[in-house]
Amino acid sequence: MNKDTMFKSFFMYILIFVFILLSFMMYKNINIHQNEKFYDYTYSDLVNDIKENNISNISSISIKTSEDIYDKGYAIVYFKDEYKKSIPLPSVSSFMDIVHSSANGMQLIETYQPSKPSLLSATYLPIIIVIIAILVVLLLITQQTKGGGGGGSRVLSFGKNKAKVLTEGQKTASFKDVAGLKEEKSDLEEVVDFLKDPKKYKDIGARIPKGILLVGPPGTGKTLLARAIAGEAGVQFFSISGSDFVEMFVGVGASRVRDMFEEAKKNKPCLIFIDEIDAVGRRRGSGLGGGHDEREQTLNQLLVEMDGFSSNENIIIIAATNRVDILDPALLRPGRFDRQIYVGAPDVKGREEILKVHARTKKLDENVNLEEVAKTTSGFTGAQLENLLNEAAIISAKKGKQTISMEEIRKAFIKVGVGTEKKSRVISEEERAITAYHEAGHAIVTEILPLMDAVHIISIIPTGGAGGYTMHLPVDKGYFSKNYLTQEIMVLFGGRIAEEIIFDDITTGASSDIERASKIARGMVTKYGMSSLGPIEFIDEEISPTLAASIDEEIKSIISSCYDKARKILLDNIEYLHSTANLLLDKEKITGDEFRALFPKDFFPEKKLPTYLEKDTNISSNEDITKDKTVDNNISENN
Repeated sequence: MNKDTMFKSFFMYILIFVFILLSFMMYKNINIHQNEKFYDYTYSDLVNDIKENNISNISSISIKTSEDIYDKGYAIVYFKDEYKKSIPLPSVSSFMDIVHSSANGMQLIETYQPSKPSLLSATYLPIIIVIIAILVVLLLITQQTKGGGGGGSRVLSFGKNKAKVLTEGQKTASFKDVAGLKEEKSDLEEVVDFLKDPKKYKDIGARIPKGILLVGPPGTGKTLLARAIAGEAGVQFFSISGSDFVEMFVGVGASRVRDMFEEAKKNKPCLIFIDEIDAVGRRRGSGLGGGHDEREQTLNQLLVEMDGFSSNENIIIIAATNRVDILDPALLRPGRFDRQIYVGAPDVKGREEILKVHARTKKLDENVNLEEVAKTTSGFTGAQLENLLNEAAIISAKKGKQTISMEEIRKAFIKVGVGTEKKSRVISEEERAITAYHEAGHAIVTEILPLMDAVHIISIIPTGGAGGYTMHLPVDKGYFSKNYLTQEIMVLFGGRIAEEIIFDDITTGASSDIERASKIARGMVTKYGMSSLGPIEFIDEEISPTLAASIDEEIKSIISSCYDKARKILLDNIEYLHSTANLLLDKEKITGDEFRALFPKDFFPEKKLPTYLEKDTNISSNEDITKDKTVDNNISENN
């Protein structure tokens, strides 16, 4: 807290104290009416009691007169039961005549002149209190004032936008900090170039895109790209979240949109970045309030500002979302968001570049090979790679080491991909044996099938929520073929089949394997056209009961076929199933090389990326199968 803030706070407390003190003084000067207990006794009652000499319950009467108003005053009647009552007198002289005519009235009367109120309490005190109250309110409002988005206080700026304006000192990122997104940066560099030299584009008749939508899974670098544009453009950069527009009060969101664009017009050329735009840009008609929904009114105002009658030239909107499928079509048309840039998970070269960027602030050992790390992290996003190195740094620091070695990176890889190993967990020998054969079944089927990735690590140490795991060494793939998907189903059932063969029983440990296998088989039938029903996409809402039964039969057929093939593989290699399980029971965790050493030389097929067009005709997109393919897709677990 700086000195100016401390002074304001101290001054405010002083004003509040003075305000309370003066209010107390004024309270003490209030007439006696305010200090009386309620007693139902009027002027007429008093006059009747005096006239009839019915004064046994009255102990005394004080008459107070006023100097300012002639013949005005009031009588304070003190009762014997300790009550008192102030009664205004319409005429003091008339009341005194009534008292004089009473036999015992005069013995009750006590008259005196009230002291005249001071000039301070009568005139200046109320004015001073009002002035202090105004100062306190103004000071409270001033302390609530925050910069950005046109300024104003929180109290007075409810309808103001909440966009943060990034100054030159806050623009910490540049395109040098964005790795693995070469084509995406190229598209955005055009925007930066336009902002720096708009004449070059206007002279040739080009119109720069009004809006750019960054689409992709979480953690792929959408917000980082926007920050890099802010650092490169050299113009005002407004940053706001979609949820900042929406309030429970109708009209507030639309008002904030108008205010944001008004502020942008004063600073153009400029950039506006809206993060998580799906919070405000959801398809209209999907809300509970229909067309009067506050979110829809906010969206309508945004649509008007982006491409309405009013022209907002040299104002470029950049938005980010991972749910483009739910955005309103009017928001995505040319003239609003002219360009959509997909920001996906990086390939092996991109991952290596990203690791190098994040390694700048890390002290890496000489033995660290980032190329090897990049090859073993297929499916990782930029955020996950940063988290991997950060976890490795934490593990190194915990050990008291000065640098990060490959050992810590491998441990971090396991921790990020599967979870923390629970070596202290007590499990029975029977459970250890079931887990060992389960993971051995996964590993043998994986290594024998030619399209599957090579086994990297096998463990029966409880990790995360699993009793053990088999981790593959993944290879980047752009597509998955029908043969690949059927072999993946076979691998998933390898653990359950091994339990069935060895123990003549099955456990719940394969629950997640069954779930994943069923999901792949259903996708093959309903989405990828890889069944006898033909190349047709079946939508759940449009499927008849008869067709649903046919689909279920196809799914069952695929799973049964894969199950039988995997069972034959394990039965043909039963001796290696025993040797692998025994090694796991002895060492708890083994590497892929230790596992393969149990088999004869050249026993397994060479692991390489298959030539799909030569072997298979049915190909599906990697993105279709899973939108967020991470290391979990390369792990078979015993839950």
